[in-house]
Amino acid sequence: MIQVYKYDENFMFVEPLVVTEIDEKGDYIFPDNCTSVPLPDSPSYYLPRFDLSKQVWIETASQEYIDSLSPPPEEPSDVELLGQSLAEARILILKQNRIILNLQNEVKNLKDGTTA
Repeated sequence: MIQVYKYDENFMFVEPLVVTEIDEKGDYIFPDNCTSVPLPDSPSYYLPRFDLSKQVWIETASQEYIDSLSPPPEEPSDVELLGQSLAEARILILKQNRIILNLQNEVKNLKDGTTA
């Protein structure tokens, strides 16, 4: 048993097939428009076409086509936006608290320096 790859009249990939039929020499009998050349795994192709003369699969999909297959990024929900605003506010408060603490330490050091 062997897996082969069927292509159409334009050499575009159609489907994988399993071949089990063997001739008298022990060779597998491939259906028409099939090849044993596997499609690449990495990167996999979106619109593979078989190049009969080179015996390789090539990608025919444009980058625009490939990009169109990806769903657009989702807009953040109101809850996510609120959470982001809350996180930003907390960061701002922490920064302000650090500034206040530094200023308090400076005042204390100045007082200690003048009374000493």
